[in-house]
Amino acid sequence: MTGAPAGERRRWSDEFKAQAVVAALGPGVNVSALARRLGISPPQLFGWRKAFLKKQNADAPVGTSAPMLEIVVGEVMIRVGPDVSEAALRRILRAVRSA
Repeated sequence: MTGAPAGERRRWSDEFKAQAVVAALGPGVNVSALARRLGISPPQLFGWRKAFLKKQNADAPVGTSAPMLEIVVGEVMIRVGPDVSEAALRRILRAVRSA
């Protein structure tokens, strides 16, 4: 992986950016150390990584569901999403247990 020559404003190829981001997303990678090794500023690499992840999330299918929590009470299964408040969950559990 080679970067752009130093100058007033350096321009990085899309291929270089993609390779740098893929390397930065690896498990246990120190992004700042990687950026220094590549000859770019750490905030630049963090920015590229953030933009990549944002684009990945925007490209996700619209029908993608949020993670659900499943709670089994007796023979009843309750599925709730991350937006359910603790108070609402308590009311639901109380109603299921009293039924």
